[in-house]
Amino acid sequence: MGQFDNVSVVKNANVYFDGKVTSRTVLFADGSKKTLGIMLPGDYEFGTDAAEVMEILAGEMEVMLPGQNSWQIYKNGNSFQIPANSRFKLQVKIVCDYCCSYEEK
Repeated sequence: MGQFDNVSVVKNANVYFDGKVTSRTVLFADGSKKTLGIMLPGDYEFGTDAAEVMEILAGEMEVMLPGQNSWQIYKNGNSFQIPANSRFKLQVKIVCDYCCSYEEK
């Protein structure tokens, strides 16, 4: 899906790591939400409340998922799942465009 129709977008950006990671929240009529964002090169660690799926739209990143001992590379068109109430690490070497979909709690 290349676009989202009939949605609301929260004007204020989500800004992390001194502006190296930003996103905008997209709200759907059914109550679901996604974020669309950009990550600049860097090493990051995030925590989750809800389970989420991160889809890489452009670029690539190395990901250390919860419970894993090795890094996995995800590129344009790939996605991965993160369980609720967990932490995961990212190594971004080139600018990465992403979409996160959140499961309802």
